Amino acid sequence: MREDSQTGTVGPHSVRARVDNAAESIGRVWPLYADVAANPLSGFEDLPFDEAVTQGETLYGGRGYPSADYFRRAWERGEIDPELLSERLADAGIEDDPEALLDRMADAEDDSTGEAEDVPLDRLLSKWLAAFLDQGETAWAMPNREAGFYEAWSALAKYDDDIPASETPVAAFHRDRLTDLPDTAMEALYAVLADHSEERWEEIFEHHLAALPGWTGLIKQREQDENNPWQDAYPITLVDYLAVRLILAKHMGEPIAPEASAESAGDADEVPSLPEIWLDAWEESYRRDLVDAVDASVGVSTSGSETDADAPTPRSADAAAATASPDGGETVVDADAESASGGDAAATDAQLVFCIDTRSEIIRRHVEDAGPYETHGYAGFFGIPIRHEEYGEHVSTDSCPVMVDPKHRVAERPTEDAPAERHDRWSSLSHAGHKLMKSLKNDVAGAFGFVEGAGGFFGAALTARTLLPSRMYDLGENAGAPRNEAFCEPGVDHPDEAGEDDSEPGAASPPADELASETAAEETLALEPEHDLPSGISTEQRTYYAEAAFDLMGWDEFAPVVVFAGHASQTVNNPYESSIDCGACAGSSGVPNARALAEICNDPEVRATLRDRGHEIPEETVFVAAEHNTTTDEVTLFADESARERHPDVFDRLEADLETAREGATAERVKTIDGEAPAESARETERRAADWAEPRPEIGLSGNAGFVVGRRELTSDADLDGRAFLHTYDWAADPDGDALENIMVGPLVVVQMISAQYYFSTVDNDVYGSGTKVTHNPVGKVGVYQGNGGDIRMGLPFQSLHDDAGEAYHSPLRLTTLIQAPVERVERILRENEAVRRLFDNGWLKLTVLDPERANQAFHYRGDLQWDAERDAATAAASPASAD
Repeated sequence: MREDSQTGTVGPHSVRARVDNAAESIGRVWPLYADVAANPLSGFEDLPFDEAVTQGETLYGGRGYPSADYFRRAWERGEIDPELLSERLADAGIEDDPEALLDRMADAEDDSTGEAEDVPLDRLLSKWLAAFLDQGETAWAMPNREAGFYEAWSALAKYDDDIPASETPVAAFHRDRLTDLPDTAMEALYAVLADHSEERWEEIFEHHLAALPGWTGLIKQREQDENNPWQDAYPITLVDYLAVRLILAKHMGEPIAPEASAESAGDADEVPSLPEIWLDAWEESYRRDLVDAVDASVGVSTSGSETDADAPTPRSADAAAATASPDGGETVVDADAESASGGDAAATDAQLVFCIDTRSEIIRRHVEDAGPYETHGYAGFFGIPIRHEEYGEHVSTDSCPVMVDPKHRVAERPTEDAPAERHDRWSSLSHAGHKLMKSLKNDVAGAFGFVEGAGGFFGAALTARTLLPSRMYDLGENAGAPRNEAFCEPGVDHPDEAGEDDSEPGAASPPADELASETAAEETLALEPEHDLPSGISTEQRTYYAEAAFDLMGWDEFAPVVVFAGHASQTVNNPYESSIDCGACAGSSGVPNARALAEICNDPEVRATLRDRGHEIPEETVFVAAEHNTTTDEVTLFADESARERHPDVFDRLEADLETAREGATAERVKTIDGEAPAESARETERRAADWAEPRPEIGLSGNAGFVVGRRELTSDADLDGRAFLHTYDWAADPDGDALENIMVGPLVVVQMISAQYYFSTVDNDVYGSGTKVTHNPVGKVGVYQGNGGDIRMGLPFQSLHDDAGEAYHSPLRLTTLIQAPVERVERILRENEAVRRLFDNGWLKLTVLDPERANQAFHYRGDLQWDAERDAATAAASPASAD
């Protein structure tokens, strides 16, 4: 260890490393306006699930398994197979009756419940964090924020009467009222930790970071975000946080080091607990139901196999040849598997591509029932990682998964002057009015007079919003500025196209033959210079994104109209609005990405290049973008006159059928929330969208439990009840497995983050969720308090997961992933992607593979690249070597 001559202890770099190590256990938290779903125990994903939840209980005090009430309800509803549960209990040597076991679990929970402790140190520090991290909510901002959190706080702390007189001096230069603090955060840490063994510093850091995991998760996210103007302007680090907290703790006489915890007995870890057993039985029951629900006759290979005698197992890179038929042609599959697009696109009016979101599963079923349409699932950012600049706005939004860096800057640009001018007038009036209202409300001298004078107007507005929300919805739809989509186009073309060198840093590599060994993920995620994204997308890159979409979904036939439907929500008075927007777009709308891909696919130059690469798009095919409003299930097409003139009858029928589909989907979704569907279900969803007193405008992705990756025909005849994410994938069109690998390292990881957030927010809403909306208090545009202070909440509100009686909309299950592909292909991907494999090996995700080369026999992954083959009378094919 390097010694520091001034402090006589470890150097600053070593301290920062220890802080970083301690912060590994803290999950990132995003601000409300970009609320990204995240696993609150993401820092423990390298541990088996049971160990991770034990660590979470120790560090945060949170429950890791569902309570007895959840198990009892699932048991009474028949969601847990009795025979399966009996097997699991017998394996653990338990012979008691299930009802008696439920009572025993409930009694144990009653003994362990207790009131949450109000810690003065937490409330005091939370006040300062809220002041510093405010993003424009307060009228009077904390001064000197540009110097950083520690420096700004140390200059003001002596004036804070909430800080009590000193109980324990920090150092010789410390005084009762914090009038002479260490100059830097690092010096403050040294001063406080001087009396503590260096071996315990990391433990101390972890303890104090975990005391306010919402705030520290937000700070961690800001530190790691490369596109955060607030962090650039007002920097804050975890070192700053710890310095302030430890100074205050020492000053107030609070413990610096955590109490030593007793080591658990090693033998106890070998015996699963009752909640573990019940959860496993519940999840296995759902998995079996999901496998039974899919159509096992779809996409079965009749010749050629990745398990050919000459092909190695697990499959190597050159084993793709084993999928060829004896004459060297393509793999022979059944007639239904000729194309993931359904085989007969000529009989299809339109192909609609929705996000893989569970809410899309419902509307897709009803769209297919309404007419001659195919629907497909694709990650909601449509494979294009962009930073979107909305017309008339001065901020940009990263519209891609949080683990992906945006690669292109796409700005909206007007195509018509008149609507743009109208939009500008409305926007100017709106901004001026908002600014005036804010200044009047915050003006010390004029605030009371303003309230007196404007009371009648605001009283009428409040009455209308409360009593006539449906009328207010109509008013909002028919008044105001035109939508940007009506007069703007996405600027996807590259301004320097003519002189551009595609080999420059940041350009996506073309899928040339010599690069076949590189994965598509490496090509797509080529790094761009920080804070210097290129404007637009080059022709080669545009072609790549279109080709990647078609390859990923296995398309080789196209309908007259192809619709890319991004999704967004619509609510009012809802701090958590972005949490029900598109998770693959970092909590933003997916519409900009859908519009970008539609613009790309209509580009004649892109289509010509695609034709040369084997993607023959008919001349009459037109691509359009759409918005799927997940609150009202309205699907709005953004088709200009030129597109409509090419297929007027198709567009007329499609829009009428989308309304029909909407009625069916909204009836289903409102019934899930309220227990019954009203006569006008679509109108009821509009009321919810505009009602500022509605705690459940929608329930987001509550109920999610499965992720199906495969041909649409696998699930087209199944009602999955809005509980499954659906990603279109054709195994026969992906002999190298690159497309499947992209799905497993991208969308699957995003879905796991969503699933984990819903799971933990349900099993312990007080610790891992955000509690009831009734007592929520938004703070600084970054989070919500429960009450008037403390930590910002890091999960979902109670009302998004339960009804008023406490009945859960969401079943807290770990995600079951069902993939249709040769099992050797999946095994190779797991072998080559350790981070993804770890999620399965440690029990955070469950995996079942339907192997089309073995008559869609199901193989359940049991960890360590081992499989359990589910044999039945219809299955005679050999199992992979690792399953024996």
